[in-house]
Amino acid sequence: MPNEEVILEVPSTEEIAQHYSAMGDSVDLINAGQPEDMSAEDWADMKSRNQEHLVLMLAKDFWTDAQDMTAVTAAIAV
Repeated sequence: MPNEEVILEVPSTEEIAQHYSAMGDSVDLINAGQPEDMSAEDWADMKSRNQEHLVLMLAKDFWTDAQDMTAVTAAIAV
């Protein structure tokens, strides 16, 4: 592919805040544990999908020291 230019989009401060908030929602869901009305299989699936989301988001290169990722890394490890 001759001379293709790669353009990387950098999210705005507001978009970064939205991503961080969504990560917090996943952390809260994981930390709340399995709901009483949910099967173990469904819970394992939901937990896994949220952990995968956290792993993907944690790998982004737009985070700064302003975001504390302690709870995120703990929720991934649960």
